[in-house]
Amino acid sequence: MPELCTDRLLLRRWRESDLEPWAAMNADPDVREHLGELLTRGQSDAAVALMQAEFDDRGFGWWALEARETGEFIGRAGLDKVDEDMPFAGVDIGWRLMRSAWGHGYATEAALACLAFGFEALGLSEIVASTTVNNLRSQAVMRRIGMTRDPADDFEDPSVPEGPLRQCVLYRIPSGKPTGYTTQRDTPRADV
Repeated sequence: MPELCTDRLLLRRWRESDLEPWAAMNADPDVREHLGELLTRGQSDAAVALMQAEFDDRGFGWWALEARETGEFIGRAGLDKVDEDMPFAGVDIGWRLMRSAWGHGYATEAALACLAFGFEALGLSEIVASTTVNNLRSQAVMRRIGMTRDPADDFEDPSVPEGPLRQCVLYRIPSGKPTGYTTQRDTPRADV
């Protein structure tokens, strides 16, 4: 599993020590506001096992996100194959951060590293991102990393029951579009 390193972040393989803070994130109503039900510890642990297995199988997926200065686990970021039941296809970019990590630009920094990996290492021609209509914070990150939205692409998520989380927006970015991504070169990286 390649690691990605930015000025402030390390995107790395999951560790046993990540399980407790990851579970706490998934039990936080603010973090889960646009994601649905809170998860139990067992569900959170199972999600990490699945993310690791998918990364090992495909060569890309969800990295654990660590603040380099403190070594603290602060969330996840990565790329995922779009589910087959969605009304669009491709590779999706995403992030989820602990509430204490919000407002520091970490999501944008991690997303830019993921874009670079997707375009440079994986050779993707396009990366998409989706979220609920009301998740304005994530939509702001999507715009900051150079993604654009066509309202004609908005959709209802078939995996979500009727309600406010079902209505979603879709953002896209083609390869070759400048993102302004820069990294430190002091840590070995697989993406460049």
